[in-house]
Amino acid sequence: MFRNYRTDRTYIIAEIGGNFTTAEQAVRLIDEAKATGVDAVKLQTYRARTLSTRGAMFDMENTGVTSQFELFQRYEVDESLHEEVFRYAEAQGLDWFSSPSHQSDVDLLERCGVGAHKVGSDDAVNLPLLRYLANTGKPIILSTGMCTLDEVRDSVAAIKAQSDSRIILLHAITSYPTHPENVNLGAMQSLMREFPGLDVGYSDHTLTPVACLCAVAMGARAIERHFTYDKNADGPDHMLSADPEEMKWLVDAIRAFEVMRGSGVKEPAASERVTRINNRKSIVLERDLKAGDVISEADIAVKRPGTGIYPKHFEEVIGRRAAVDLKADAVLQWSNLA
Repeated sequence: MFRNYRTDRTYIIAEIGGNFTTAEQAVRLIDEAKATGVDAVKLQTYRARTLSTRGAMFDMENTGVTSQFELFQRYEVDESLHEEVFRYAEAQGLDWFSSPSHQSDVDLLERCGVGAHKVGSDDAVNLPLLRYLANTGKPIILSTGMCTLDEVRDSVAAIKAQSDSRIILLHAITSYPTHPENVNLGAMQSLMREFPGLDVGYSDHTLTPVACLCAVAMGARAIERHFTYDKNADGPDHMLSADPEEMKWLVDAIRAFEVMRGSGVKEPAASERVTRINNRKSIVLERDLKAGDVISEADIAVKRPGTGIYPKHFEEVIGRRAAVDLKADAVLQWSNLA
């Protein structure tokens, strides 16, 4: 479903697709993800025969050189397992959805009652699939790895021409893993400027949670990070996935940032009401004065607390007369001056 998406906080997605092949593994991932405080879990929905030719090859750091068809075939999830995983995620209060790679995958997810669709970067420019997804009327989360800005414009236009589905754009880099020099979070902000009416976030493939936290600080509305129970487990995505401890740290850090971000209005914090008085400074006397004495520059100084005349009035006080007898170290008030 898609019930946990809110406009007042970052939406955090744990990508578990590719990190399980059995219901037991999926349940463990969902339980662990739930405990970290994420909002959603995401699967990958594909059939090797509709996704890849038998000659297509991977050549990435996490896979080495290997057959795409054979790797995808190994991690296919059938419809019954989809349903079992989705039902369990929903029972845990998590949103759930998937990345379909073909129109038939969309149909499978629709039969499961999915509340939103995620588009992987490999299909970001697959306009026939995007139009098919748009026809469902469901929210579309669109990763934009490998895309130029013009290509993103075309994809957004294709969806909008078909329906008024909510579109959430995710900046992404399709390198597994992504190293810091390639993250380019500034491109995420370029998407924000280009599409001011859309929520924009970040889909992460780095080896640490730092990029995700930086993205949130730069305005990301949604964060997607691969999730595993063991970084050393068998499978290509485990190495670039957050484990439970790391994901918990990330979720807690994001929620802490959201509190720290505040209203944006530059004004004294509630906690500064007392310190604003005690820790600021006022104009004070350096010597005793009698009523009628003229105040010279040598007679006054600027010291704590901030309960008297503000230092910005220092020049105005010079040349005034004391209205009453005053002791050295007295904090001057306007009522003390004639």
